[in-house]
Amino acid sequence: MTADQTSDVWLVVGLGNPGPSYAGHRHNVGHLVVDELAQRMGQAFKADRSGRAELVEGRFGAPGTPGPRVVLMKARSYMNESGGAVSTVAKFYKVSPEHIVAVHDELDIPFGTLRAKLGGGDNGHNGLRSMRASLGTGDFHRVRAGIGRPPGRQPVADFVLSNYASAERKELPFQVMDAADAVECLVTEGLAKTQQKFNS
Repeated sequence: MTADQTSDVWLVVGLGNPGPSYAGHRHNVGHLVVDELAQRMGQAFKADRSGRAELVEGRFGAPGTPGPRVVLMKARSYMNESGGAVSTVAKFYKVSPEHIVAVHDELDIPFGTLRAKLGGGDNGHNGLRSMRASLGTGDFHRVRAGIGRPPGRQPVADFVLSNYASAERKELPFQVMDAADAVECLVTEGLAKTQQKFNS
């Protein structure tokens, strides 16, 4: 795939922080979802030429009936600086904002549920804020994986940068699979059908 052939390409950004110490955190559910999508494609993430991101290129859809071209992405920078890498990759592949899907954790949705939407605010999410600043718009798609609100008086920052509770860890693989299904549906069937099927 070359940069001059990609007007139909979708960029799916799994938001999270890099490195093993963050891997199990609620804030990193976006990484888990794009990892699941990469596994479905039978591919592994590799560093791009800029060294700012890890990418997988492929297509959604069953073998023999390939769907749209897709670039899966994880930024190598921290969440609050991820927008620069997203902008760099989007420019290289000539992906317009409406063909970008950010997969991220969402405090205002209960754990185990999903929402898909186009545009909107960042609701205090540093990854979305960074993407909006670097892309110059918030008009990209989002697949929001609910993590719920912190219990008691636990600060939000501590909550999102902590591991899932033991009961949640048992359910997490199902949420990740559902979110990956939602991304595939969004890219192949559109937002309205995705919201109908997944906005629980």
